Amino acid sequence: MPDRMWESESVAYLTPRDAGESDAWTQELERRQRRGSQRIVEVRELEPPPSIAAALGLRPGETAVVRRRIMYLEDQPVELTDSYYPAAIARGTPLAEPGKIPGGAVTLVASLGHTVVEVTEDVTVDVPDQGVREALRLTEGEPVLVLTRTSATADREPVEVSRMIMLRGHHLTYRTKAG
Repeated sequence: MPDRMWESESVAYLTPRDAGESDAWTQELERRQRRGSQRIVEVRELEPPPSIAAALGLRPGETAVVRRRIMYLEDQPVELTDSYYPAAIARGTPLAEPGKIPGGAVTLVASLGHTVVEVTEDVTVDVPDQGVREALRLTEGEPVLVLTRTSATADREPVEVSRMIMLRGHHLTYRTKAG
C-alpha cells in the first residue's frame, strides 16, 4: 500500500529557517504584500491543561513553557496562539524568554536537536468566551476556528503543542495523495 500523506498550508510553519530568514508568519505576510505583527502576551513555565500535558507526553506534575501571543493583520487582532513546549526542552533557551525568536520557534527547536517531522492537526469551531471575544474584537455568538497542532520528531517525541484561536476569514487547505 503506498504512503498516504496529508499536505497542508501549515508546512511552511513547520520548516526551520536558514540563518537570517524571518519566521513563517512574516514571510507569509510579505508574500501577500500585507502588514502584520505579533505581541507576546506571556511566557512562563507551568503545569499545562490536561489535554496539552497528554499531547506532550508529560507525567503529572511535569511542566511546560507556554508562549502566548496575539497575531495582528493590518493592526487588527486575528489570532490568539498559545504554544507549549516540554520544560525539559525549553527551559534555559529563548523559548522560555519573552522575546521574538529569530527564524521562529521551529528553527530554534530544530537547532536544539528536535526537528519536527510529524504533525497532527485538530480543527474545531467554537463559540469563544468573553476574554477571547474581547481580545479578537468579536461580537457575542460569533464563532472561532480552533486549530490544535501537535508537532513531533521522527521518533514521535512531542516537542510542541500549539492552540490557535482564529477569527473569521481564515482558510485551511489540506491535500492528500490517494492510490
